[in-house]
Amino acid sequence: MMVVLRRAEAADARPAADVWLRSFAAALPTVVRPRTDDEVCAYFQEVVVPLRETWVAESADGVVGVMVLAGAELSQLYLHPDWRGRGIGDRFVALAKERSPQGLTLWTFQVNSPAHRFYERHGFVAVERTDGSGNEEQEPDVRFVWRP
Repeated sequence: MMVVLRRAEAADARPAADVWLRSFAAALPTVVRPRTDDEVCAYFQEVVVPLRETWVAESADGVVGVMVLAGAELSQLYLHPDWRGRGIGDRFVALAKERSPQGLTLWTFQVNSPAHRFYERHGFVAVERTDGSGNEEQEPDVRFVWRP
């Protein structure tokens, strides 16, 4: 099934938030979310889609992935659980590198070892680990950096 990557539009906010919620629940079951589903949806509608460089992966089924860039930071990359392992994440990372050819940084939780393997496969290197005091979830995290 064909999947198109494109810039998000206002109508994509709710579907993108739904992907985020499903992906977070599937990939990070032990991480306590500080925001309700409604707050996450409102954040996507009011902040993420209108104010950030937000991209979606769209199939005939609708939005199946979301990526958010903030300059040289890959701030979010989430795929609907049913759409993992189909190359969409690889395409998002290639797009992020294209958009930020001087390098990228990102944060992921320490418990998310599949994400660590994914990013390492794409040339990212772990450069910092924290106790989580700097994030809303209060969950230990890791900063990864990619340099061309």
